[in-house]
Amino acid sequence: MLDKARYIVVEGPIGAGKSSLARRLAERLPAETLLEHPEANPFLGRFYQGMERWALATQLSFLFQRVDQLAAFAGGDPNRRVVSDFILQKDPLFAALNLADDELAIYQRIYDAMMPPAPPRPDLVIYLQARPETLMERIRRRGMDAERRISESYVQRVAERFARFFYQYDAAPLFIVDAEVLNPVDHEDDFELLLDRLRSMRSYREFFAYAG
Repeated sequence: MLDKARYIVVEGPIGAGKSSLARRLAERLPAETLLEHPEANPFLGRFYQGMERWALATQLSFLFQRVDQLAAFAGGDPNRRVVSDFILQKDPLFAALNLADDELAIYQRIYDAMMPPAPPRPDLVIYLQARPETLMERIRRRGMDAERRISESYVQRVAERFARFFYQYDAAPLFIVDAEVLNPVDHEDDFELLLDRLRSMRSYREFFAYAG
């Protein structure tokens, strides 16, 4: 599966390691990267200090960023290889979690209007999942200023939304990684095991939880 995939997405909740793994995969393949830039969202730090006040502005800023990035990707060489750390279809996941009903209605109209008629479809999606306690520990360890006020209860809600989203996801082949057991970002052996399993992937949905 891995050797044939041209558009690969690594996804997961905050702290799962999706951006780091996307970079590492792109370096190995090799491939270009298409990554989110949370530091470019001017509302993110304020959102974690006052979610109700800044949720809509934060969500729309991310939506505009993702749509612009995918538009540039779609307009490039169709034969190039790309590893990304987001899929646009997960954007409403955070909107439903963070927005009040009236704000969510406004967001949904904007999302529907901006959604490309034929958004790029991944050839492979790698979903990293971990317990909220593990995600919080990794968030604290990386020490980003905008994330200092994130609560474990919020991380737990995000992780639950991701689990429900990918339980139903069938738009592309899905490889689910138990990031409690495996750490392909920091551990070379786990990364090599991940590559081997991805190359031998035959089913539309597989789960990987054994590090040897």
